Amino acid sequence: MDWTAATGWWVLAGGLVAVELATGSFYLLMMAAGAAAAALAAHAGLGATAQFVVAALVGGGATAAWHLKRARHPQSAPAASNRDVVLDIGETLLIEQWLPDGTARALYRGASWAVRFEGDGTPAPGRHRIVALHGSELAVRPA
Repeated sequence: MDWTAATGWWVLAGGLVAVELATGSFYLLMMAAGAAAAALAAHAGLGATAQFVVAALVGGGATAAWHLKRARHPQSAPAASNRDVVLDIGETLLIEQWLPDGTARALYRGASWAVRFEGDGTPAPGRHRIVALHGSELAVRPA
């Protein structure tokens, strides 16, 4: 089998996709697109310099465009405090007594939950709003 320049570019593109699948870095997909564009340039008969320029323009341009898109759109809240992920966020519950370490037990949705205070100051009994879920522990602030 003859290894042409196009074959090398296709192997590089496949390798970048494989590494992206293992790491989850979307930017590697942009670089793989640049390698695929260089492979198409090689198939079209362009020289090595033109192939590298195509790879740099497509891969670098796609990476820059993706970076700008992400910078312009606000990041979503972390999963532990994102209402789209944890539907209990924003709900209220009644805390009857706090322990000195800022934790408590509270009945919520028919079960006893571990609760941790994440507000300012000293926790006081009363209504509190759920702001996050850390494992099986609810993080709350005064309502």
